[in-house]
Amino acid sequence: MIRRMIQLITAIGINSYLIGFLNGSIYKGNLKKICVPGLNCSSCPGAWGSCPLAMLQNAVVEISMGKFSLFILGFLFLTGLIMGRFACGWLCPFGLLQELIFKVPLPKVRLKESFKRFEYLKYGILILFIFILPAFAVYGVSETAFCKYICPVEVIEANFPLILARPSLIRVMGILFKWKLFLLLIILLMSAVIFKPFCRFICPLGAIYALFNPVSLYHFQVERAKCISCAQCLKKCKLGITVFNDPNNRECMRCNECLECPTQALRIKRFWNPTQVLIGKNFWKKSS
Repeated sequence: MIRRMIQLITAIGINSYLIGFLNGSIYKGNLKKICVPGLNCSSCPGAWGSCPLAMLQNAVVEISMGKFSLFILGFLFLTGLIMGRFACGWLCPFGLLQELIFKVPLPKVRLKESFKRFEYLKYGILILFIFILPAFAVYGVSETAFCKYICPVEVIEANFPLILARPSLIRVMGILFKWKLFLLLIILLMSAVIFKPFCRFICPLGAIYALFNPVSLYHFQVERAKCISCAQCLKKCKLGITVFNDPNNRECMRCNECLECPTQALRIKRFWNPTQVLIGKNFWKKSS
């Protein structure tokens, strides 16, 4: 309940520029120079801040032109080092939407081990659409390739509210809008039976934060002396992670439901040695 309240407060708070929704305009003040930790479209009429992926793509474009921006790189590094994928589970509006749809009373699909290899797809999208394509913006490639060609969040957070405020805009929506609308519908349908498919298979921001999960300050620990291998944490985990063996798996979004351990063997670790984790087997272990 606490996590759901924080998700709702975050989603409403970062999109509370009401004038934008009423006028069909986008906030362009100084707050747009900073970004939010979760995936939230910069073009949303109510958005105060910017999407970290949009800022990262723009930074790549600047680097390709001989400029260098440290803010977004530092922000992502610091956020990842402190929280790992905590932002995915607690601070991302689109993650919240997928979780709410997952509550639709339909049979749920728990992915087999062989299907989990598709979780690596988001790393490919990160490399291609966030780094490679924007680097060629000087040759006519879109500066924000992921936003333009893939991101379905833009449809639900920006396109829909703008069309509601200014219906004439629907006439200028082209093939890319229709493609992303189709992708959005597929993701939302999948979300009813698979837990957070966009976050698991597509989201480049989740891919960035996932790299920090094994070394983030928000860190889980299993006390082996207390663990009775009852697998209750595995049953709680909607991602199918074997938490008692791999508590800081890269795919874990820190929903904390697994912490309801009957023997209290699983807990948040307050102090840890990052060097020990980096050279340890858990950092290189494949996702469970």
